[in-house]
Order: sequence, then C-alpha cells, then structure tokens
Amino acid sequence: MIASTRLAAVADLARAAGAAIMQVYAAPFTVQQKDDDSPVTEADLAAHRIILAGLQALTPEIPVLSEEGVIPPPEVRARWVRYWLVDPLDGTREFVARNGEFTVNIALVEDDAVQLGVVFAPALDELFAAEAGQGAWLECVGTRSALRTRAWPAVPSLLVSRAHPDAEANRLLASLSPYEALQVGSSLKYCRIAQGLADAYPKFGRICPWDTAAGQCVLEQAGGAVLALPGLRPLRYPPGGSLKNPAFIASGDARRDWAFLVA
Repeated sequence: MIASTRLAAVADLARAAGAAIMQVYAAPFTVQQKDDDSPVTEADLAAHRIILAGLQALTPEIPVLSEEGVIPPPEVRARWVRYWLVDPLDGTREFVARNGEFTVNIALVEDDAVQLGVVFAPALDELFAAEAGQGAWLECVGTRSALRTRAWPAVPSLLVSRAHPDAEANRLLASLSPYEALQVGSSLKYCRIAQGLADAYPKFGRICPWDTAAGQCVLEQAGGAVLALPGLRPLRYPPGGSLKNPAFIASGDARRDWAFLVA
C-alpha cells in the first residue's frame, strides 16, 4: 500500500513525537494534574511541541487543535473548514503505569469528518495509518501490512477501558453475552478492531475528540465504523462543537445492526 506524501510526513512526525516520549519513559519522571484532574507529564508536552511545529511547517494554513495546546474559543474554531486534531500522548495513565499501551494520535478533519489518521504506539513500535479512500495499514518492525476488520463472530471479543471504567458500557456488554472481554488502553482499541483482533468497543463515559479521531479513521478505512448514539450515524467532529464526544459504539463489522441500543 502506497501512502500519500502527506500521510507519510504525518507518520514520520508521529514517530518523532514517539521518540521524545520514549526518552522520558526511559527515566524517572514527574506527573502533574491538569484542571480536569487528568495527568500530564513532560512526555505529553514534548510530543505536543514536536507535532505542533511539524504540522505548522507541513501545512501552515491548517490550524491545529491539540489537547496540550491553547484551545481557541468555539466561535473561532467554528470558522475552520479543515483542522488537525491531536493527542500528543493518548493514554497518559497507561504511560504512568508503564504498560506500553499509550499512543500518539494525529488526525486531519475536513467538513467535520476524519480524512487522515495516524496512531503510533512507540513502546510497541506499532504505527497505524489511514487516509480516506486509501485503506489502512500497520507498520511494525519495518514490515507494512494492510488492515481489515473481521465479520461478527459467534463469540465476539469486546473491548473495555483499563483506565476508565464505564458502568453503562458494562451493562451493554452484558446484553451481548456470550463474549470475551479484553482490556486495552488508549486508541489502540480502535486499532485492535481494525486488525481483526477484536470486534467492538462501546463508550458512554467522558472522552474527547482528540482521543478518537485518528483511531476512527484507521478503523473506518479498515472496514469498520464508529457510530454516535443515539442516532447511529458516523461520529463527527465539528470544529466549533463540544470538546466532549457523545456516547458511541466502535464496531469492526460495519454491517452489524446496533438498532437495539436505541430501541
């Protein structure tokens, strides 16, 4: 699979941010709490600086919305037609726990829809990338392979968050029994579904657009879907909208009927 020049450049940028993250990861580091009580480390901030500078050099005309950057007010963002949506270190709690399940997320949004997405897990050396109409691929240890989701199996593998328990999602999972529950951190959840290693991920608790956009692109281009509830339409990212996503279901089998969720 041949990546576009822009996608290849963003993948390189994600790797550069990942290298900075791993420098912090390899040594003792301190953890601070942000105003919303979520953790932040020097790794988050170093990755943010690298990505921001890189995107501004690559596409100076496209604004960047990053979790660790200055958030413009809604009335300013509402004028954007295209923008980069970035989580420099998704899964900071996983980073602090040193379990390797943290990622760099970079997505390009145009007309509210994700057009390009890169998810890089630096501790695992797994880079997932996708572009609208071009499919999705995984590069691991120098080998690149196309990604494709699987059909819904008799006993699905359903993903739950390790760091963010979700009681409402757990009630939904119970209604899908029998199933295998898998705990996966960060946006790797969407990537594992894109690989055909899992089947669905329901999310009802607080999650922000930069947590989901890049992974959604990978999953959609691999044949899956991320559907907002209650309307069961693809999750969208209006630039002037809320910085909290609605509840959603990420599914590997795009033909799966989820109407029972809103019945």
